[in-house]
Amino acid sequence: MTKKYHRAFGVYGIIFIDGKLVVIKKNGGPYINRFDLPGGSLEDGESLDKAIVREIAEETGLQPLKIRQLGITSFKYPWHYKKWEYNQHICVFYDIQQWQGVAVDHVAQFIGQDSLGAKLVSLADLNEKNTSPLVLNAKAFLKNNDRFDSADQTFTTWNVLKKPVY
Repeated sequence: MTKKYHRAFGVYGIIFIDGKLVVIKKNGGPYINRFDLPGGSLEDGESLDKAIVREIAEETGLQPLKIRQLGITSFKYPWHYKKWEYNQHICVFYDIQQWQGVAVDHVAQFIGQDSLGAKLVSLADLNEKNTSPLVLNAKAFLKNNDRFDSADQTFTTWNVLKKPVY
């Protein structure tokens, strides 16, 4: 039997400040109640580089000034959503090399906003139990001297958390 995949596409930023990764407190989708990377879907006709700047500003309060696209990968896992049984999350990763502003704990809420705000978390405190696969990919990038792994990842299970880790 053919697996029915929902496909999500988005842009995501890696921001490393004083030895800590900027993550968002996710409030929707399969990563709800976990730490996730700031980013998300493109608006109609929006370019990738404009989308990453907008998404980071909306979700963290930071304004990216210098960005570098790292690569694309996808994460596949079981997730029952509407008529689909699985999710394939296609992600374009960016290294946010310069920014201005301060990461804020609370951000404006509006339709489509899935961030409750940003937090700076040490890499040692980020693991498979409290983060999205995107954060684990970012952690590996930071620990491997800026080498980005674009290999797709498939998970046999995915646990949608009922309570927040943050």
